[in-house]
Amino acid sequence: MEIVIVEKKTFEALLTAAGTLAAKVDALYRRYGDRKGCKWLDSEDVCRVLRISPRTLRIMRDNRVIGFAQVNRKFYYKPEEVDRLLKGAVLQRCGREET
Repeated sequence: MEIVIVEKKTFEALLTAAGTLAAKVDALYRRYGDRKGCKWLDSEDVCRVLRISPRTLRIMRDNRVIGFAQVNRKFYYKPEEVDRLLKGAVLQRCGREET
């Protein structure tokens, strides 16, 4: 076990900063935490649902066809974005069958 000695003033500043951070996280959770559909999908889930390859999904991201969020090297997608793409694909398919 390691013991680290810190000045009282520095320790109190650290506690204040941690308290401020905790308050901000609580406020954000109250504001956004209880929304429906807040479960994001990862790239593997989206490829499976849309029946596309990871390369196609990357092209869709690059062309801004699908919205996403990136955390480090991993991409996440809102279920609403996937639903929008599915509905658009169904509408396109129905339009082709009528002609």
